[in-house]
Amino acid sequence: MIKRKNKEEARQARHARVRKKISGTPETPRLCVYRSLKNIYAQIIDDTTGKTLVSASTLDADLKANYGGNKEAAKAVGMSIAKKALDANIKEVVFDRGGYVFHGRVAEVAAGAREGGLDF
Repeated sequence: MIKRKNKEEARQARHARVRKKISGTPETPRLCVYRSLKNIYAQIIDDTTGKTLVSASTLDADLKANYGGNKEAAKAVGMSIAKKALDANIKEVVFDRGGYVFHGRVAEVAAGAREGGLDF
């Protein structure tokens, strides 16, 4: 009998395939999204140095009281990371959906980041 991969292993395989093609540079860092059942996280990463330049999540103090793991929270995280990125003089990024399908909360993070002023 063929054993099926569980959903997390399948997501990690998809993410590895995407990461072969996408890499963050100092000029255009990578906007990486991770979602759990309760929260959503976004980071802007420079892969050449391996450093996280900016991060935002629903666990941040300004977002924690108002949001959880829903679409409104995801859009707020996108807006927050865009604001922090613009403060850090980052205007253009490469979007990394993290192996997730680009709809729902992941798409809302992207929409919020675009609305906040990031280009990708």
